[in-house]
Amino acid sequence: MRIVAIAAVADNGVIGSGDDMLWHLPEDFRRFKEVTTGNTLVFGRRTHEQIGRTLPNRRIIVVTRDPDWSDDGVEVAHSIEEALDLAAQTPEKICYIGGGAEIYEAAWPYLTELDITHVHQEPEGAATFPLLSVREWTEISREPRQGFDFTQYRPTPRAS
Repeated sequence: MRIVAIAAVADNGVIGSGDDMLWHLPEDFRRFKEVTTGNTLVFGRRTHEQIGRTLPNRRIIVVTRDPDWSDDGVEVAHSIEEALDLAAQTPEKICYIGGGAEIYEAAWPYLTELDITHVHQEPEGAATFPLLSVREWTEISREPRQGFDFTQYRPTPRAS
């Protein structure tokens, strides 16, 4: 199963303020919808609640520590491993990891790809994306846009 972190990341690594979106990029929203539709999306509870609705035409798995939490139209997991086990029930689908910061960090060892929108801004924010190391990740494509780039990464091959 492909496990892909999908995120919009500022030049300083910030992905969020914890309260609200830091930028509004309609082209990024359209692309996010296009690539994730028909697949599985894993969010942390706060990210899911910040979105404010269940995204249509996607299987949504929300990771939360709260044993009593639930929401209509989503599956609940209590760890990233449990979420990935649920996602593996449909291995023909791509499992997108959609954040937030704790979820990206927990999913890091399991990722097979990164789909990053590099946003050319440096906002203040408490939530950051894990540091991208060229020792771990190799850029395989970049599509420059006005103020941001769509960029894909694959694991860097290990020297033998």
